[in-house]
Amino acid sequence: MAKKLYVGGLPYSTTEDELREAFSQAGAVESASIIMDRMTGRSKGFGFVEMTSDEDAQKGIDLWNGKDFGGRTLTVNEARPMEERPKNNFRGGDRGGYSGGGRGGNTGGGGRSW
Repeated sequence: MAKKLYVGGLPYSTTEDELREAFSQAGAVESASIIMDRMTGRSKGFGFVEMTSDEDAQKGIDLWNGKDFGGRTLTVNEARPMEERPKNNFRGGDRGGYSGGGRGGNTGGGGRSW
């Protein structure tokens, strides 16, 4: 059964192919992915490697955890399931809608003019 590993501390220039190649030294790699920032399109400096067996996964941890990779020290451990996060609500709470305040004429309240 495949086991997914978390790999932190990656150099930001690391490619998925380089990550796959590094962990293939420990055994058969099913997949390798680097997590990218949605806004910038740049690496976040961590990723996941899925090894085909528990034994190969442990070898990958033993081989790379705490070791130098491209000038940075890696943190490698068994990946935990992603926790459920609340969806972002950009309203920022219950502020209501149009305030209609008594200042500023037709500015919609608050005295600001756009």
